[in-house]
Amino acid sequence: MKLNSLRSTFVAAAFACAFMPSMASAGLFDDDEARKAILDLRTKIDAVSARLDNKLETKADKSTALELANENEQLRAEIARLRGQIEILTNDLANTQKRQQDFYIDLDNRMRKMEPKRMTVDGKEATVDVNEQRAYDAALTLFKAGDYKNAAPAFSSFLVNYPQSAFAGSAQYWLGFSYFAQRDFRNTILNMQQVVKNYPDHPKAPDALLNIASCHIELKEKPAAKKALESVIAQYPDTEAAQAAKNRLAALK
Repeated sequence: MKLNSLRSTFVAAAFACAFMPSMASAGLFDDDEARKAILDLRTKIDAVSARLDNKLETKADKSTALELANENEQLRAEIARLRGQIEILTNDLANTQKRQQDFYIDLDNRMRKMEPKRMTVDGKEATVDVNEQRAYDAALTLFKAGDYKNAAPAFSSFLVNYPQSAFAGSAQYWLGFSYFAQRDFRNTILNMQQVVKNYPDHPKAPDALLNIASCHIELKEKPAAKKALESVIAQYPDTEAAQAAKNRLAALK
């Protein structure tokens, strides 16, 4: 009875140790090296169990019961050590899997941020590239900060790099206005003319004509100023810019 009890106790312990890593590693099947390590440990446990079975069968007399009990304790200690190794490996696998999952989530989020976005620009739906958006925002930030000297080349560079951009019309307008703020009226006229010519439906086109008229007034070119104001009224009759043009024409007479 004592030998059978020893044998039953060990077999139950060995079975528990063998079953536990199997369950722990089930969710981590993709790590071949770690799975191999756990399987090796399970093989060792099976070998220990087989050795104990052999001892119990060959030393069944009572005179060897104490010897078997001592050996059983040694085997239990070995099983405990192997179980500890399995737990460490299982924990390492779980941590590795978590790190990999976090990495792929972060990578996916980064990739999504790099994808072109659909958005409304100046009243129109458009697809905007991330770098395109950043370049435009950087130039506009300089302009809003009053750094017109650096804003002008930033908008000019944007137009060279993204000529088909949904922001091109606005970039052209703010480029002209950057020159206007520096009282460079000739460059202002040239760039505002590009707004009217290339982006006639842009919300800023009427204002571009008004700015052209203002530049001509500053340059003492009254006939050219009147022509620009009349163009505002003719091309954009229902706008606030048209009303402003009428007021300015009256003042010029």
